[in-house]
Amino acid sequence: MPKTPSPCIDVCKFKREGHCIGCSMTKAQKSLFKGLKKDSHRRAFVTMLASQQGQLGKYTHWDIAYRKKLAKRKIAAEEIL
Repeated sequence: MPKTPSPCIDVCKFKREGHCIGCSMTKAQKSLFKGLKKDSHRRAFVTMLASQQGQLGKYTHWDIAYRKKLAKRKIAAEEIL
């Protein structure tokens, strides 16, 4: 299975109390994800991030953009999300 790609969708604007308006990650979370080497940890991070987005609200656009990113890399969304 290919390595789980970053949940970043290339928006990178930190306006919502330190959270990116594109993916909801904080700068610390972006650094943390880059350091995750095991794919199981990367998938768990994406799951946690989706939950965080649900709590914060206003991130429905992320799922669509991340699924497009996965499709472009020929990764089945069901394997990650």
